[in-house]
Amino acid sequence: MSYSQLLTPDAKLADAKKLLSLPRIVVICGSTRFMVEMNEADLRETTAGKIVVKPGCDMKSPHELSSDPVGAEVLKVRLDDLHRAKIRLADEVLVVGDYIGDSTRAEIAYARSLGKPVRFTHPEVDPDA
Repeated sequence: MSYSQLLTPDAKLADAKKLLSLPRIVVICGSTRFMVEMNEADLRETTAGKIVVKPGCDMKSPHELSSDPVGAEVLKVRLDDLHRAKIRLADEVLVVGDYIGDSTRAEIAYARSLGKPVRFTHPEVDPDA
């Protein structure tokens, strides 16, 4: 059996990031009510030399994608799955905002279950502090 077959998918991803000399990847989490703050955090993290991934859709703002309640719920499930994939890809998590709702709380728990470091723009809202 070769060495690569013994590695977990996470270890393979970490090795690939090293081989590609990728900078740290940070995923921004939080309520989409904080999209302005997320954009500011994106700017700060990017200028610090990190690759940033964050929510690409704001389901709270009016848009044709969220006008149909049934379609919007299906889209929300897909977006939640996509965001969990972003968390798996990332080296660390940055939670933005002074409010933690159920979705963000679940993202924090998921990230921590994967051993990802989690930072907060407002540390007082850390549910595990």
